[in-house]
Amino acid sequence: MTGSIVVAYTATDAGADALALGARLARSVDAHLDLVIVLPPEGTRSPIVAPERAYEDYVRAQAEEWLRAAIAEVPADVRSIGHVRFNESFAEGIIAAGEEFDARLIVVGAANGSTLGRHRLGSVASELVHSSPIPVALAPAGSRRNADADMPISRVTAAVGTRAGADALLDAAVRLTTSAQSTLRLVSLVPFDVPAGLDTGAIELVQNSHGEDVLTQVRATLPEGLAAEVERAAGDSVEDAVAHLRWHPGEVVLVGSSRLAQPRRLFLGSTAAKMLHELPVPMIVVPRTRAEAGEH
Repeated sequence: MTGSIVVAYTATDAGADALALGARLARSVDAHLDLVIVLPPEGTRSPIVAPERAYEDYVRAQAEEWLRAAIAEVPADVRSIGHVRFNESFAEGIIAAGEEFDARLIVVGAANGSTLGRHRLGSVASELVHSSPIPVALAPAGSRRNADADMPISRVTAAVGTRAGADALLDAAVRLTTSAQSTLRLVSLVPFDVPAGLDTGAIELVQNSHGEDVLTQVRATLPEGLAAEVERAAGDSVEDAVAHLRWHPGEVVLVGSSRLAQPRRLFLGSTAAKMLHELPVPMIVVPRTRAEAGEH
């Protein structure tokens, strides 16, 4: 996972949180940061602001000043570059920048008013996790002030269910774990993927079997020296299961896109959305990388 990490930057607390997470991820995987501010194009400005060239020059100068201040906060061992882009949609502008820079990851902060250490999707983050062809990392509120803000990735957790797209998620988790020289944990979400009405004994049987199947599959493809553990996410609901899992300082969790996602696009599914309510660590949403059999 080397290369560019794009930070969806704004001169706000959410932007500072995204920058802090982006810097930590970049340091962990030997990547550089592209900080991107997206501004509305001249044609969308207020009619009372004139002339048009003076307006565009002014807003660009202000954005560049914000970027210089942000870059000054980036650790010296992380290379960072600031960019100003114009687009009617902030999310579309960020995705376009990510594609321009061949980004491996887009990082975005939580919405204003989020509980400290927790996630809340704002309009930009929501659009990104439902449309981006690039993995999106969601920074919990207050990431810039967390004690682990300067920590490398301590552990990568992949939340694995039984639905389509699990292979892409596992591949991404292995790549990130290897790049970060970290450890890998696989959390089985089978109880929340099985058909409604399945009795408790059947759920437990499927869950145990699935955990062993996943571990066997992953072990066969792991690079030498990379170990993986499987943990069952027990609980009455997704939120309950996530709340009872133990999380390490510096940990990140990967989830796959919903089966509703188009190939190579994101779509945050209901399970991942419920996880966000209780998740105290950054979440990375991984797009599907290919069409499943029978899809066109």
